[in-house]
Amino acid sequence: MRILVTGGAGFVGSHLVDILVEDGNSVVVYDNLSSGKPHFLQHHLDQGSPVEIIKADLLDLDTLKENMLGIDIVFHLAANPDIRLGTEVTDTDLKQGTIATYNVLEAMRLAGTKKIAFASSSVVYGEASVMPTPEDYGPLFPISLYGASKLACEGLISAWVGTFSLQAWIFRFANVVGERGTHGVIFDFIHKLKNDPTRLEVLGDGNQAKSYIEVRDCARSMYHLVCTTDAAINYYNLGSGDVCSVRRIAEIVVEESGLPEVSIEYTGGSRGWAGDVPLASLAVDRMKDSGFTPTFDSEGSIRHTARALIEEIGLHD
Repeated sequence: MRILVTGGAGFVGSHLVDILVEDGNSVVVYDNLSSGKPHFLQHHLDQGSPVEIIKADLLDLDTLKENMLGIDIVFHLAANPDIRLGTEVTDTDLKQGTIATYNVLEAMRLAGTKKIAFASSSVVYGEASVMPTPEDYGPLFPISLYGASKLACEGLISAWVGTFSLQAWIFRFANVVGERGTHGVIFDFIHKLKNDPTRLEVLGDGNQAKSYIEVRDCARSMYHLVCTTDAAINYYNLGSGDVCSVRRIAEIVVEESGLPEVSIEYTGGSRGWAGDVPLASLAVDRMKDSGFTPTFDSEGSIRHTARALIEEIGLHD
């Protein structure tokens, strides 16, 4: 297949490109490199590589339309990667999420591309009263601007399926962690320890607990489900089926750092920041029933990530 991956130079996107190439696909990476890193794809840049990189913004509809021609399926991952940014610049998720997704869908309609796989998020569930939360939970009331944008994107995709006969896969991610991470709690903790190896500040009371999935597990599950399910709209939670607390994440990062006598200090409160969901647990029975089982549970994903990012960031340099 000839596949367009938006945000393909990013954290999840670059791992997905690896998976797609391993299975013999031709990949067009479409990324404005605002958060994506070209070196994540460096190993795909040899002469004769099946990967083409287009540096362009999804808000540039004309360029997007040109590069949509001949595409069999779009994996749409590009978005604002930092939920907290939306509390400061309130149109960030509207532009980088909702409007960008409209442009992807419109370019698909004009080019005749009929399949889209979309990276949504567990934050569309808001503060769910059912834990673990299944895919058919509702009504959906997200509490962050990022979550509102993801839910709006799901609605646009559903409308394009119903109006223009597209086929869609919607993936509601748990917190994705792993190699090449550029943000998130583990990334933040390691940088804090690099700045002060004696003290680790943790936002909130540490009791916030969420589902996690290792990034390559996430990419493999997306591709598996696209290849094995065939409804008009296919929607799945992607996670490892359990949760891990922020307190435990801090302990794991300190353990893996090897630093002596680190003081872990909590700022207090049930939320790390405005819009943070204190407890998020995803039901992943449908994903597992499809024949996919993650390599890591949540704690295993976090320990694997801590080891990888400590080396990448150079904590002891």
